[in-house]
Amino acid sequence: MSIDEGLLAVDQHAIALTGASEDYDEILNMVGNRRFVLLGEASHGSHEFYRERARITQRLIDELGFNAVAVEADWPDAYRVNRYVLGQSEDTDARSALSDFRRFPSWMWRNEDVVNFLNWLRARNDAHYPQMKAGFYGLDLYSLSASMEAVVSYLDSVDPEAAEAARERYSCFDRVRAEGSEYGHAVARDVMVPCEDEAVAQLVELRRLSAAALASDGLAAEDEYFFAEQNALLVRNAERYYREMYRGRVSSWNLRDQHMADTLTALANHLGTETRQARVVVWEHNSHIGDARATEMGLRGEHNLGQLIRSAWPEESLLVGFTTHHGTVTAASDWGGPAERKRVREAIDGSHEALFHDARYQQFLLPLQADSFRSEREAMLERAIGVIYRPETERASHWFHARLAQQFDAVVHIDRTTAVQPLEPTSLWEAGEPPETYPTGL
Repeated sequence: MSIDEGLLAVDQHAIALTGASEDYDEILNMVGNRRFVLLGEASHGSHEFYRERARITQRLIDELGFNAVAVEADWPDAYRVNRYVLGQSEDTDARSALSDFRRFPSWMWRNEDVVNFLNWLRARNDAHYPQMKAGFYGLDLYSLSASMEAVVSYLDSVDPEAAEAARERYSCFDRVRAEGSEYGHAVARDVMVPCEDEAVAQLVELRRLSAAALASDGLAAEDEYFFAEQNALLVRNAERYYREMYRGRVSSWNLRDQHMADTLTALANHLGTETRQARVVVWEHNSHIGDARATEMGLRGEHNLGQLIRSAWPEESLLVGFTTHHGTVTAASDWGGPAERKRVREAIDGSHEALFHDARYQQFLLPLQADSFRSEREAMLERAIGVIYRPETERASHWFHARLAQQFDAVVHIDRTTAVQPLEPTSLWEAGEPPETYPTGL
């Protein structure tokens, strides 16, 4: 398909987004009875991506009965938010409920758009019976320390003797203060014995105690145990992940996305009942929710959440990507660095984003089911901005080849996007990026 043919196909099938309530009628039609809707983002710091995902999610919850939002965030941090939106915590507002999101990059979840969505979700839940409420959960595995603390805290409340045993097992990590990257580095340098056996043993022991724990207090006890079990499982998987992180990108990436897929499956099983299956909306980066088999990732041997879920539930999952051509973004220059408000450079010629920029609408939904898209086999460039954005190495750092119609079922394109606003914007973020930092070439 030539560029001209591609543009003609886009103009023929694109549905303009106007801000009206019916904008995403076609998404709801595509969802039908599917159980998993995965909503992406081309960056972790674009306001419009958060806003539009929230709009779609609100309709999925209100109109199709979705009962969970699962996000690219750590399990224990998100579970505090879950308690808040379900009216089960002492947090008085959404900002307080997000307080556990302290690890870099905190702006991914501690931002104004997430607060707005959580305020909506709490108010919506307050107006419904418990069985009709929707929760908020994390799928990621970075929270090694917090998850160990959560396991011990749970056991303190149900079996103090077992809690002491858990403290003893997890003390294996004390040398590095349970910091994941430090642990992986120490093991890789052979200055620390791996804690794999201890992490596995604690998970096995927690599962052995499950019958007694669940016999005490019905659904409340079941929820508390599920929270603890997922934390123990996270510790086991995070231990493996941080060891693999210093051995190779492919193996660690695959471990992480397999963990997220397993957590999503466990969550759906936990929330389902004999009469009602769980239905879950997922918020993650395009690189996680788009089918890796249609991208350079797959050629490298990487799989991802979208591929795993689509393979397991081909008729029950829908993958929606998000793209932009230019604008601003909240991102850091280096891992662990402060949030900055940076300019997103115009898309590279020959990319999907450049093609969309020339379409008749500036904001649109593009279903990718038409034969003119599905038959397209040639890959084009696609941009991915994570928590780090390095425009000085734009092409090498942020662009890859993908076959969009095999990667996603639909795409939302917002031609110009703006930076998401952190709850604690720094002076560096407020200043933005001065024009003189524009690179002269890519």
